[in-house]
Amino acid sequence: MTGITIHTNPLKRLCCKAVCILLLAACTLPLAAKDKDGDNDEDPKYEETSIMVVLQGVGGAEIPAVVQDEVAYLSIQDVFNFLKIRNASSETLDTLSGFFITQDAAFLIDKKNNQIRFRDKVFKVGANGLVKTETGLYLRTDYFASIFQLSCNFNFRSLSVKVESKVELPAIREMRQQLMYRNLNKLKGNIVADTTIGRSNKLFKFGMADWSVVSTQRLQSTNDTWFNLTMGGTFAGGEATVSLNYNNFARQQLKPTHPDSNIIRPFDQRQQYYRLRFVNNDRKWLRQIIAGKIFTPTIASLYAPVVGVQVTNAPTTYRRSYGTYTLSNFTDPGWTVELYINNALVDYTVADAAGFYTFQVPLVYGNSQIKLRFYGPWGEERFQEENISIPFNFIPAKEFEYTASAGVAEDTVNSKLGRIQANYGLTNTITVGAGVEYLSSIRKANTLPFVTASLRLVSNLLFYGEYTYGVRSRGILSYRSQNNLQAELNYTRYNKGQTAIIYNWLEERKAVISKPFTSKNFSMFTRLTLDQIILPGSYYTTTEWLMSGALYKVGTSLSTYAIFIKDETPFVYTNLALTFRVPGNILLTPQVQYEYNSNRFMALRCEAGKYLFKNGYLNFSYEKNYRTDITNIGIGLRYDFSFSQIGFSLWRNNNLTTFVESARGSIIHDGASGYSGTHNRSSVGSGGVVFVPFLDLNNNEKFDKGEPRVEGLQMKYNGGRMIRSLRDTSICILDMEPYAAYLFELESKGFESVSWQIRKPTIRITIEPNQLRRIDVPVSVMGEVSGSVSLREDSTLKEQGGIKICIYRSDSTLVKCLLTESDGYFNYMGLPPGDYVIQPDKAQLKKLKLRPQQAAYDLHISTKREGDVIDDIHFILERK
Repeated sequence: MTGITIHTNPLKRLCCKAVCILLLAACTLPLAAKDKDGDNDEDPKYEETSIMVVLQGVGGAEIPAVVQDEVAYLSIQDVFNFLKIRNASSETLDTLSGFFITQDAAFLIDKKNNQIRFRDKVFKVGANGLVKTETGLYLRTDYFASIFQLSCNFNFRSLSVKVESKVELPAIREMRQQLMYRNLNKLKGNIVADTTIGRSNKLFKFGMADWSVVSTQRLQSTNDTWFNLTMGGTFAGGEATVSLNYNNFARQQLKPTHPDSNIIRPFDQRQQYYRLRFVNNDRKWLRQIIAGKIFTPTIASLYAPVVGVQVTNAPTTYRRSYGTYTLSNFTDPGWTVELYINNALVDYTVADAAGFYTFQVPLVYGNSQIKLRFYGPWGEERFQEENISIPFNFIPAKEFEYTASAGVAEDTVNSKLGRIQANYGLTNTITVGAGVEYLSSIRKANTLPFVTASLRLVSNLLFYGEYTYGVRSRGILSYRSQNNLQAELNYTRYNKGQTAIIYNWLEERKAVISKPFTSKNFSMFTRLTLDQIILPGSYYTTTEWLMSGALYKVGTSLSTYAIFIKDETPFVYTNLALTFRVPGNILLTPQVQYEYNSNRFMALRCEAGKYLFKNGYLNFSYEKNYRTDITNIGIGLRYDFSFSQIGFSLWRNNNLTTFVESARGSIIHDGASGYSGTHNRSSVGSGGVVFVPFLDLNNNEKFDKGEPRVEGLQMKYNGGRMIRSLRDTSICILDMEPYAAYLFELESKGFESVSWQIRKPTIRITIEPNQLRRIDVPVSVMGEVSGSVSLREDSTLKEQGGIKICIYRSDSTLVKCLLTESDGYFNYMGLPPGDYVIQPDKAQLKKLKLRPQQAAYDLHISTKREGDVIDDIHFILERK
């Protein structure tokens, strides 16, 4: 066997090596598989925290979140709740469903399948896009943008997310609606004020006085003087008004032997006015008691003033308006006409060149006293007052309103008057009324029972009906279209033989159609009126077509009148008046009257006027009446001082020369507020407020001796006329509606120091008639605290934003919590003098696993005129 050689060592080594490799593979493969499976079972580590989510226009809120490697996952349910997006989670918290803004945009967020179904589309988010915890589902911020178009910009340093959306989110819409509602409530006065000041209920107090005087001298003829003094104040707790009038014109014109020379006296009782009114708008069953000269609309013909007593439960203030009613008429050209509702000035206008004026009177629920005041531009005639009755009278549903009056008329027989009327609102569109009127001077039946009804058939169609037993039946139908076309039909039928009304009319028919027209080059109001009176055996018809407005910057008034009488030739004439400016800034007003029957001019008139020194007005006029052959030439000068309006005029009438001097104004005095002033317009009947801002150094909200007044107070309010006093920094607001509650919003941005703040900026004040109410405004000197927050990482300090800093009073009550900005800075202005503690929010630091080096700082805000400032607060945070 020595001839064959077998090599066994290499083969043995190869087999051993193969066995080792197989054993190693058998050992390592299970370990690798185990490691691989272990990687699938172990979730990535997330750090739970809270992140400030900010939505522009809404604000911010702390939202639970988890963070991994500087990537944020936000709690979906908390984000949607913050954005007001409808959502609901399942019991196992693995799904969340709802709709995004609109119901057709439904969504379903499914953790089990790692997908989001939105608007019938499926979005795969992967295992690292959607996280589930014990409290709910968390979505990575980039998926909010790619799926819901909610851009979420995450700032890891400040732990904040800025949310932006191209669509209006429900939270933004709700904020916008709340702002609209807040502005609407502000207009209506429905705002909760910091301070409410009611009526003072003083017994005796003088407040305001109006005066006017007109003196006329006629060469080679009589002279006369008219004087008026109207005083307003408080007497026995009520609103007292006394108006004294002196006029010797009638005495000068009548000879001593004239039978009326002793009847018409210069200081005639019938021309005097006095009234005492007690008002309590909170008492539903009796709101007003009036004694003295009372205004009572009567069915019977009564033109003398009435002295008596009136009681009613109608309030003095405005109630909700449900429409407007056109009120138009004529006065003298250039006269100022003021519209008062319940003694409150609501509008004014100046009559055009033909004397035409128009108002849109708001129709309000309940009885309202409508009054017009007329002021002549030169004082050649005293101002007049007219009480207007608007026929439509609506009462809110299920409300009852009454007015009872009794008195004696100042006529030749001292007629006794009694009237009571009650109205009840069946619905908001139907009001029924009934009453009875008694007048002793009526022959035969002097007791007049009546019933009334006001119906709103549709929103723009009104009907009023009245029936007075034995006297008349009356109906009014008024329609207003959306383009302001207004039509009114008025029909009255009188009973034969009635003696309550002095006219012997049988019927009265009236139709009025009016409409305003506006375009780029003109604005015009047009009205067509047809009025017919049926008399026994005859009739009397008048028509009027009127156009008044501006045409290419030329004031134009064109009116045509026609009078038709049975068996007589119609009488027709036209009145045309223009107003325009010529070189030299002169206002020219030509006017002509033309008669069509004889084809001739009835009268010509022209006036040229020019404003001087801003408050002065000089005019020259010429007038020729061809029917009476009278020529008038006049020149006048008027000047409006701050305390009075003064006018002078000279007239030449054929052979008579007349000089007229006039002046009018008002005086306001209030001892409690320290205000005394004058004005060139009427003030009696209105009210006002005087604000006195002062520096409240001792912080007791009282104006103490030695505390200085401050200037720069600004405010927002609705109604009235502001006068600032440079002498004592007070602010006076005049011409306000009495008994109404006004809301004032005070602002401190005009003060010389930013540390001067008003702690109660909204005040609601009830205005009292003929009085100025003094309101002391305490201006507090506020302290300021500022500082910064830094985070220590390794050996460096980094500014830390998004940290909540809280300020507490010495009794541990919270004053304010604020967030640090991106650079770690914080600031708060508004700390009254005192002791405080400032510290980071412990709950937030616990979530963030941070701790401060110094837990809190003690603050002391001292009393200084310029305010105390603490700006050295610095918190250093460290990780636990």
